[in-house]
Amino acid sequence: MSRILKSIRNFFNTTIGFFVLVIVLYWITTLVVYNVDFSLGVKGGMQTFLLIVNPIPSGLLLFGIALYFRGKLSYWLMLIIDFLQSTWLFANVLYYREFSDFLSIGIIKGTGDVQNNLGKSMMEILHPADFLIYLDVLVLILLLVFKIIKIDYRPFKYRYAIGITLLSILLMGGEYSLANSDRSGLLTRTFDNNYIVKYLGLNEYAAFNAYQTHQESSTRAKAKASDLNSVKKFINQHQTYPSVKYFGKEKGKNVFIIHLESFQQFLINYKVNGQEVTPNINKFYSDQHTISFDNFYHQVAQGKTSDAEMMLENSLYGLPQGSAMVTYGSQNTFQAAPAILDQKGYSTAVFHGDVPSFWNRDNTYKSWGYQYFFDSNYYKKKASYNVGYGMKDKILFRDSIPYLEKLPQPFYAKIITLTNHYPYELDKQNVSFPALKTGDSTVDPYVQTAHYLDQSFGEFEDYLNKSGLMKNSVIVLYGDHYGISNNHRPAIAKLLNKKSVNNYDLANFQKVPFMIHADNLDGHVDHTYGGEIDVLPTLLHLLGIKNNNMIQFGHDLLGNNPNQIVPFRDGDFVTPQYTKIGGTVYDSKTGQDLKLNKEQQQQVDDIQNYVTSDLSLSDRVIYGDLLRFYHPKGFKPVNRKDYNYKPKNAMEQLDKADKEHKTDLIDQHGGKSTVPMYHTDAPELK
Repeated sequence: MSRILKSIRNFFNTTIGFFVLVIVLYWITTLVVYNVDFSLGVKGGMQTFLLIVNPIPSGLLLFGIALYFRGKLSYWLMLIIDFLQSTWLFANVLYYREFSDFLSIGIIKGTGDVQNNLGKSMMEILHPADFLIYLDVLVLILLLVFKIIKIDYRPFKYRYAIGITLLSILLMGGEYSLANSDRSGLLTRTFDNNYIVKYLGLNEYAAFNAYQTHQESSTRAKAKASDLNSVKKFINQHQTYPSVKYFGKEKGKNVFIIHLESFQQFLINYKVNGQEVTPNINKFYSDQHTISFDNFYHQVAQGKTSDAEMMLENSLYGLPQGSAMVTYGSQNTFQAAPAILDQKGYSTAVFHGDVPSFWNRDNTYKSWGYQYFFDSNYYKKKASYNVGYGMKDKILFRDSIPYLEKLPQPFYAKIITLTNHYPYELDKQNVSFPALKTGDSTVDPYVQTAHYLDQSFGEFEDYLNKSGLMKNSVIVLYGDHYGISNNHRPAIAKLLNKKSVNNYDLANFQKVPFMIHADNLDGHVDHTYGGEIDVLPTLLHLLGIKNNNMIQFGHDLLGNNPNQIVPFRDGDFVTPQYTKIGGTVYDSKTGQDLKLNKEQQQQVDDIQNYVTSDLSLSDRVIYGDLLRFYHPKGFKPVNRKDYNYKPKNAMEQLDKADKEHKTDLIDQHGGKSTVPMYHTDAPELK
């Protein structure tokens, strides 16, 4: 026995022995993370096998770099590589915990715009056990420091190092072949990063993402006008025409877009201890002049709020990785809602209580043609006014009125709320609602900030009625994305009064509200299936603006026979008949896992082909900046140099517009400000 132990110790005292130990510890750490921190949806023997072995090929390749060196340097390199690998795992664990996705180069590049706000969220996401990811690094260091393992100063033969490198490449090739046999077109047709990680590994995902990013950056240079032909053909083939009943019904009216941060559909009419979470929004939802959609889904990916804005304003999808606003907002050509309406005589403005650089808004909004961007620089700054990601909603709504009342009418105004944002913080003086009791610290305070948002909207709604704006405006409310991600399954099950939830339940849990209110609309709950990509065509047709010569991937949900296919960014979809999540197809009405017959399989395949084309063609428009080649009749390209969002310039522009048009709210009230009409119970303003 002692001879065996001595042989084992002698082995680990060699360079190759230490190398094997590093690989084994790294492999174990990665597998633990795969199974504890990620929800990869592994099914069947092949997927299980590939998940178990996929850390090994890239581990051999990366740690094998150290074998080309000798002595202490070789050992130091293995430790450094192991530390970097652990850090990559650690970062992905934190990101995945909240966003159910993996870090991409696009997200990493965009962190400069959000770094001021990430710290607070990370402290909420972080668990002490997460640092165990670095345990293998610590163990290796201690083994060397206490000379339990001694450094082997003998040179490691290059032919062996080369052999390990070649072996790693061979194993990667074999791994990809097996993965591709189980899921055909893994790297060419998938939109879901979970598949790449569970089949190939986290390092291979990073390499593939880097390749994709490089390809994307070169696409614009190679793009040409003819690339638009397939885009226009696809859109024309799937055009939804406006209905006579609704087209132009709200022509010439003001438009308010109320961006409900992290607000999910389940909150509508939801009660805690018999008390409604959102009584004001509930009443608005069922108002006799509100059309509310109860099968409306968010379609965001890593860009989250920025993806929602991209779809809302452009009817273009967000990207599979990163944020289109961050990566392309400063350079691409767009034909967005603000520019379209500006050229129809509208004033356009957005109100947001955060720094202008967040999601690159200060640059992207210029590309979209917003005349005014009232960001945090326009508002009084007091520590008590802010929480989480920026200004509290009650204060934002109230302090936006001095600017809103000066906008020449008709106007298009978007108000982006913030308080109902993860980590759902609210100071005690503003908490007026009981927390949930799911036992999940992320989920439980969610209803408290949602209730605060509802109170904020109620105060603003009251102002709209008192000022007269309600009668001459279209009010659009929409939720931008989930507040509770799918990683909180036990808590979600409790919210839905179920013992457990499956993928069908989770897909429906990610519905968000979409409501359109105007005094001459016949209110009802509309069961049409749609998503954020469909908002712009629906709104334009209500305003009497045709979009048949525009590049828009959405459909008018009030039009004649909308196709009712809702693509998700990962390639899954929902229709009135089928809900496809991962490799499973459910009956959309019953939630039953379907065993498809030949006819049903063909229908699902046809829908999948549509979804894949829809997403990829939208990506092609953004990656190639194809709208620079497209000049629809009646639309003038946006010139970013025409816009300046500095407060002094904006106020001068507002004053000039007031003198020229005399259509703002102050003029309608005989030159008197409407600020006194706004009543809020915000304790910070008392």
